[in-house]
Amino acid sequence: MTGDNYKLDTKLIHAGVSPDPTTGAIMTPIYQTSTYVQAAPGDHKGYEYARTQNPTRTVLQNALAAIENGNFALCFGSGMAATDAVIKLLHPGDEVVVSNDLYGGTYRIMTKVFANYGIKFHFIDMSDASNIKNYINAHTKMIWIETPTNPLLNVIDIAASATIAHDNNLLLVCDNTFASPYLQNPLDFGADIVLHSATKYLGGHSDVVHGALIMNDEDLENRLRFIQNSCGAVPGPHDCWLVLRGIKTLHVRMQRHCENGAAVAKYLKSHPKVGKVLWVGFEDHPNHHIAQKQMRGYGGMISFTLKDDNIEAAMEVLKKTQLFALAESLGGVESLIGHPATMTHGSIPREERIKNGLSDSLIRLSVGIEAIEDLIADLAHAIG
Repeated sequence: MTGDNYKLDTKLIHAGVSPDPTTGAIMTPIYQTSTYVQAAPGDHKGYEYARTQNPTRTVLQNALAAIENGNFALCFGSGMAATDAVIKLLHPGDEVVVSNDLYGGTYRIMTKVFANYGIKFHFIDMSDASNIKNYINAHTKMIWIETPTNPLLNVIDIAASATIAHDNNLLLVCDNTFASPYLQNPLDFGADIVLHSATKYLGGHSDVVHGALIMNDEDLENRLRFIQNSCGAVPGPHDCWLVLRGIKTLHVRMQRHCENGAAVAKYLKSHPKVGKVLWVGFEDHPNHHIAQKQMRGYGGMISFTLKDDNIEAAMEVLKKTQLFALAESLGGVESLIGHPATMTHGSIPREERIKNGLSDSLIRLSVGIEAIEDLIADLAHAIG
């Protein structure tokens, strides 16, 4: 079923999925095969070689398209592989306007890999989307945003960014990893490509590495599918199956992530030893009014600093948590705590991080779905 007429909660369970035609199995089988027998050359029922197509991947791609309100989806071996494919749409001499607060791996691939091939990236403040216009020239081909951003939770106006992009014949790429399709659907606001590290909320169980792109335009899908097949950074069928399984509970997990995130954010904001708390749901959070317009909730990602704002104090907190595991990544059922400056964003030069507001002492939380009383007790113990 395509699920076009169903509510999101129903689409998450059923969209793109049909019982196995051979056995009636309600769960999509893992088609663990590298090739497919053909009745005659060219007669391959849509499947010829597993780098190009796999039935498990096909089901997942259909499901992802449905839950992001898109026409097409493509899956990749990681979020970075998906990022890599999008940038390969460009040519030497092309330029991209990028939000200056973004995942460190995205910054790294742009500055350390693709800059070597003559592609120029402008990292700018997009808190006011109109600032994008100041960096568009005859060579600009793409606008790249995250919203909310990683790790400062900045909110960027997707609709305003899309208007600027399309007025200038540019592509708008939106990384929707932090929000997930449960909280936000960027295609509905004019984005051309939605990117996910499906490793995070879509998988939801910290047991798979995966990436995805979703779009509406058929020509764009053909170009990206050519890159997907030609460059070969595709996921295996078991990885696709794990993400399919994760998607089925995305709504119930995200409800708890949102509830726990709100409770933890309010606790931290009231704590006498905590300084700045960044959470999209606060009315005084920058661009909260835009989040109200384009999001259905505020999620479980929080960043904060201590009033004793130094890296040593932050490190003491990182050492003392027990439920909040010190680890990279986010979006799993378990709570994680991290230090962006040395972990997820360690590839960004310090002067760039500081200039953009990412201090050495910033702590990032991915609030899981454990009992909220236990999570708050864990933070209370760690902060003191």
